[in-house]
Amino acid sequence: MQQIINFIIKNSYRLLFLLLLGISLSLTIKSHSYHRSEYVNSANAVTGTVYEKMNEANEYLSLKEKNKELASENALLKELLFNKKDTLLTSKTVFRNDLNNFNVVVAKAVKNSFNKRENYITINAGSLAGIKTDMGVVNDKGIVGLIEKTSPNYSTIQSILNTKSKINAKIKNSDHFGSLVWDGKNVGFAQLIDVPRLASLRKGDSIVTGGNSDIFPENIPIGKIDKIFIDKKTNYYTINVRLFNDMTSIGYVYVIENKMRKEKQQLEVETAAPKK
Repeated sequence: MQQIINFIIKNSYRLLFLLLLGISLSLTIKSHSYHRSEYVNSANAVTGTVYEKMNEANEYLSLKEKNKELASENALLKELLFNKKDTLLTSKTVFRNDLNNFNVVVAKAVKNSFNKRENYITINAGSLAGIKTDMGVVNDKGIVGLIEKTSPNYSTIQSILNTKSKINAKIKNSDHFGSLVWDGKNVGFAQLIDVPRLASLRKGDSIVTGGNSDIFPENIPIGKIDKIFIDKKTNYYTINVRLFNDMTSIGYVYVIENKMRKEKQQLEVETAAPKK
């Protein structure tokens, strides 16, 4: 307390000057409209700048939460898209019997391998979120892979960059299809094999998921034709496909459940079974 008193006594003239200056400025601002308006404008500008910087800081700190919200919103939009019979239709009408065939669960990749022959991705959602083995996984750019195993809170994905991977795919706007595989060489390319020689192909054509898949909805993007070869053993086309996805950088993904899959598979098994 004594130090405060000593400071006031020692700086009494300066403090008195600052007090009188403040009073005079206050009286000047109050008695003159021009000075008052300039003060208000300056105060608003300073306050606005401070609030703007605070808002930018808050937005930056909340980016993680915003990304989660956007991913969840995208999952809902994808679910609506996948549940349309034809994802290329421009009509706004969604027919009742086309609804509810697919569920979509959003998750985030927490581990991703891409430098092996058998690559896997780990995501932070599992059986508690409704994820099961053999569900399809996509992101905003196209397909990612298939669910390999699950635990209550995590799942592993068999990446399309896995030599065991085999996914039904087709040339867009065509009924000619084949199997999408990976030869284990380049992370930017996969191979579409067993495509009939009757198929009309050209470099740059889009490759999408096929209608024969029980896992993925039809017409999900995969990539574009880069090179075309003829397999001398099978006499079928082998197509080098440049992937839309950068498989070395996977963030949020969407796990797709085809709720009609078991019914379809059971019917096909019963149909193929020998008659008694």
